[in-house]
Amino acid sequence: MSDTAVARRAGIEVAAPAALAFAVGLLAGLGLILSGMTDPGKVIGFLDLAGLWDPSLALVMGGAIAVALPGFAWARRRGRTWLGQPLTLPAAGRIDRRLVLGSLTFGAGWGLAGFCPGPALVSVAAGQPKAAVFVLAMLAGMAVYECLESHVFSR
Repeated sequence: MSDTAVARRAGIEVAAPAALAFAVGLLAGLGLILSGMTDPGKVIGFLDLAGLWDPSLALVMGGAIAVALPGFAWARRRGRTWLGQPLTLPAAGRIDRRLVLGSLTFGAGWGLAGFCPGPALVSVAAGQPKAAVFVLAMLAGMAVYECLESHVFSR
């Protein structure tokens, strides 16, 4: 194989995963927009069980689970990605204090702001200033966690 052919093949091997990741991310972002997950009012309406509850996001979540379950089962059996890389799925873990506290923190942020990380990033890309504030606060929280994890909790 010539040097040009090797270089071309190496370029394709680098570009294909990036192109697939972009396409999947674009599709996921469009799904979040169309489902209303990027609208904080709709999200807060879904979480407001005592007020004017909007159950439409429950249908979105149910649909996502219905699509994801067979997809994950198929991926687990296949053992490789579409591009031939080894597939590593997270193993089921135990429910511990860190998981519960993290879940409570995530839920509080979701309920207060109406954003969770994925839809917030899509909303930033769509130019929503409130989402940008949320993402900056989320990044600051991640930095604080890293500092605490490495300096306080590791002792």
